[in-house]
Amino acid sequence: MANNGVKGTSGLQVRPAPLVTGGTLIAVGGAIALAGLAIGGAHLISATRQWIREMDVTPSELAKLKLAQARAAASAGADAWQNGPTPANSRSS
Repeated sequence: MANNGVKGTSGLQVRPAPLVTGGTLIAVGGAIALAGLAIGGAHLISATRQWIREMDVTPSELAKLKLAQARAAASAGADAWQNGPTPANSRSS
């Protein structure tokens, strides 16, 4: 078979310089993103701690209070369901 003067290619030819530059830019961008995440996260944690310190009731005390309210409501609901409603005005005939 004749080649007719056409040079054959040896496959994909990649220059390493743009790949190294791209990899470097990705690494630098990742480092900047991690720095931004660290700064933003630290500020968010600091603001949350300050907000909790300024609360009148701490979150754990509030959770205990709400749990006690839920238990009382469940008990009252179960009692009303088992015993039926009590009439507010009982008429004497």
